[in-house]
Amino acid sequence: MPSTSNTISTDKRLTLTEQIRALGVSIGFQDVRFTSPSTGHVRDDFESWLANGYHADMDWLGRNLDKRFDASKLHPGTLTVISVRMNYWPRDSQSQSILDDSRKAYISRYALGRDYHKVLRKRLAAFAQAIAKLAGEHDYRPFVDSAPVMERQLAEQAGMGWIGKNTLLLSPGHGSYFFLGELFTDLPLTHDQPTAKSHCGSCRQCIVDCPTDAFVADGVLDAGKCISYLTIEYNGSIPLELRDKIGNRVYGCDDCQLVCPHNRKTHNTDEPDFSPRHQLDNVSLISLFQWDEATFLSKTEGSPIRRIGFAQWQRNLAVALGNGPADDDVIAALQEQYGRVSALVDEHIQWALEKLQVQKKASNEAS
Repeated sequence: MPSTSNTISTDKRLTLTEQIRALGVSIGFQDVRFTSPSTGHVRDDFESWLANGYHADMDWLGRNLDKRFDASKLHPGTLTVISVRMNYWPRDSQSQSILDDSRKAYISRYALGRDYHKVLRKRLAAFAQAIAKLAGEHDYRPFVDSAPVMERQLAEQAGMGWIGKNTLLLSPGHGSYFFLGELFTDLPLTHDQPTAKSHCGSCRQCIVDCPTDAFVADGVLDAGKCISYLTIEYNGSIPLELRDKIGNRVYGCDDCQLVCPHNRKTHNTDEPDFSPRHQLDNVSLISLFQWDEATFLSKTEGSPIRRIGFAQWQRNLAVALGNGPADDDVIAALQEQYGRVSALVDEHIQWALEKLQVQKKASNEAS
């Protein structure tokens, strides 16, 4: 983490807001913006999205709506939301080549290193303490993808970028490969203005290239069809009609970002915590599938992957193996794991075996 020892001697010719912005950048955030605690202007659209059932079984999204759209109710006394951005895209990412190799496991690039919740929360706490040295004690609360906070909408109205057709925040000249965090504070800081307009233009590549056709319209995602939801948030039986489309994606999906023209300009991260661990950026499906639970827990310690648990991990891998080639070692590995974890995993193993056996039979007949 960058040192904060010399960050308090900020240029006094700057306003307090600009001094705090410079402080945040010196601490290691790539952008720091300021906005009001209210996002009430997007409430109707959000409630319509909920009413259509596009949140799947994530029922918590419909709770605490008053707090969700007014940060001062979530943390009383909040006058300013400080929105921060931290890049995560690893250097030398081989995303497309891994996706094209059905024997390899694709893990969303944000999850290859240390859990971002831990990294950003610690950084935000240091930021808040440094602000106190600069501006005096203030009442604050940090958030990182937690509680009912409209992160992207707050960042958008703070001028950090615009929400694209893929529902992600896009920052001009930086794309979307970054994490967001918020610091709610009672400091009455000057608020930034929102970006004038979207820069998506007529491009709909993210919509067209979504493997499961999860977008029902520009900027409207049916989460129940999203591979990130299916492999991370959802712990049930993956719908049969979607299993083939998951391909080799075992934790999350980056497709709508990989095809985005704005991500051609993205900046790689220099944050060591986000560097890939245990070669998860280039690893075979079968090697991951052969982990036992103790190995899974050890290899995913401090990683966001651990939150899905071993059974869900095995479920995802079984589907990915079923979408790959009918190699003898793959079939043997699936057979060996059958009956070892749970009925849910067995269901997906059986599906994979049946699919591979059909493929193998067709190959034998053709030869």
